[in-house]
Amino acid sequence: MTAVATRRSVMTLFSDPRSLHSHRVRMVLAEKNVTCDIIDVDPMNTPDDVMDLNPYGTVPTLVDRDLALYDSRIICEYLDERFPHPPLLPVDPVSRASARLYMFRVENDWYGLVDQILAGGKPATKARKELREGLTAAAPVLAHRPFFMSDEFSLVDASIAPLLWRLPMLGVEIAGHEAKQVNTYAGGLFTRNGFVASLTEQEREMRR
Repeated sequence: MTAVATRRSVMTLFSDPRSLHSHRVRMVLAEKNVTCDIIDVDPMNTPDDVMDLNPYGTVPTLVDRDLALYDSRIICEYLDERFPHPPLLPVDPVSRASARLYMFRVENDWYGLVDQILAGGKPATKARKELREGLTAAAPVLAHRPFFMSDEFSLVDASIAPLLWRLPMLGVEIAGHEAKQVNTYAGGLFTRNGFVASLTEQEREMRR
């Protein structure tokens, strides 16, 4: 183990610089202006530090003192509770539950399709079509308010923004009026200081 992993006196994020899951955690850290050591990890060559901290050997893995977390949604919610300002989840239980459900659907429905596209082969074509159709259907909802179903930025937006950033790289193009709706919503996210600060060099290259 390195000194960082054994000492754990500073919050540390082991992050894949190309991963959707790592990106949304980095965005939450940036939105909350949290000081954190971010260590880039090659998921195909996981370092011993991560294997010692996380039984699945996956990233993102967040270490905060003696606590190690390794699910991106759990990490994001932990950061929101650990650093409550600005809050990124609603206060009332019903709205919080709805936001959590939206995050689950984004990850379950859309992130899974991204994985299939990146894997390539015949399933990628079908996944690309399903992702395009899913985003087209969601376009009116995305455009209805400045942020997802809200006037305030939330963890739901932090989950959607990294996916929208990757659309050109994934070969997913939305047409017609829905494209304008999605692009307007995406533009509001991409210009946020937190989003800009969250980008790795590899992610910047996705749009060059």
